[in-house]
Amino acid sequence: MTTTHFTRPRRALAVGAALAAAAIVLAGCAAATPAAAPPTLEQQVLTEHDLNGLDAAGIIERLDAMPIDERPDDLLASVRPDELIVTDDQDRQISVPMPADETYLSIAPYVAQTHDCYFHSLTTCVGELRNTAVEIAVVDDATGAVLVSESRNTFDNGFVGVWLPRGIQATLTISAEGRSATTAISTAKADDATCITTMQLS
Repeated sequence: MTTTHFTRPRRALAVGAALAAAAIVLAGCAAATPAAAPPTLEQQVLTEHDLNGLDAAGIIERLDAMPIDERPDDLLASVRPDELIVTDDQDRQISVPMPADETYLSIAPYVAQTHDCYFHSLTTCVGELRNTAVEIAVVDDATGAVLVSESRNTFDNGFVGVWLPRGIQATLTISAEGRSATTAISTAKADDATCITTMQLS
C-alpha cells in the first residue's frame, strides 16, 4: 500500500524534470540563431537614396528620367559600359554591374549649344533640348538590322537613352523639329562612350 501511494507523484516529478530539460535545450537552440548580417556598403548608399533593390538598369532608368529639380545633389552616378559607378557626398563609392548582354547609350541632340561628355552622368548632365519629341534609329552596320526605331521625348535633362546589344558597330540617326543628325557608334569595347553630345541637328 505504501509503495502504490507514492508511485504517481514520483512519475509526475520525473515527467516535469524531463519537460524542463527539454525547454532548456530548446531555449539554447533559439539563442544560437545568428543575428542578421549588417547592410553592405552598396545597400547603405542605395537605401539612403531610395534606390535599394534596383539593379543597374533600374537605377539608370530612374535617375535619367528624374526631373532636374528633383535630382539628388549629393549623389553622382556615372554610366560605364560594364558598370554603374555611384558616389555619394561622403566619398563612398560603389560599383553596380551592367547587364551582361546590353549597354546604355544616352544622347543629347542639340541645335545651338552642347557640352563635352564621354561617360554619362545621370545626376549632373543637362542637354539643350529638354522634353522634346525626337525620332531615333539605330542600324547595325554589319547586318543592316534595325536595332532601334522609336519616337520618344527627351527627358527633362535633355537626354534620351537607349539600351543596345554589346559587341556592335552601328549608325545612329536622331531627328527633331524637322532637323536630323547621324553618327557612328560602338558597343564593342570596354571603354566605348556612353554619352553622345556631338549630334548637332541641321
